[in-house]
Amino acid sequence: MPERSGGLRGLRVLIAEDETPLAMEIAEVLSDQGCLIVGPVSKLEEAVAAARSEPLDWAVLDVNLRGGHVFPAAEALLGRGIPFLFATGYEDLRLFPAHMHQVPRLEKPYGMNELIDRARGLARG
Repeated sequence: MPERSGGLRGLRVLIAEDETPLAMEIAEVLSDQGCLIVGPVSKLEEAVAAARSEPLDWAVLDVNLRGGHVFPAAEALLGRGIPFLFATGYEDLRLFPAHMHQVPRLEKPYGMNELIDRARGLARG
């Protein structure tokens, strides 16, 4: 049974990241925290499909997946009420749809401890 008190054990997380070494590191770190990993996915189509249909508790989305912006997957998550954060090197909010300006962001490069802290924040809801 998933924890909802800020712990991550048992929570299902979608990882959408196209840099394979980073995706694997994120998956390993979150698995070590007890998360159940969906993905990692590296293509926009995969991210959208998972965001629409997978049972998820939260997600980490790289904004740029192989040249495509991940916003359609983010829209699917918003529609389902699933919290997520953007992992991005983009600082300019004009790239983001206005209603996504308040979505939590991790600025690349980020540390895994920062990711875990943000994940716990999302888990607390």
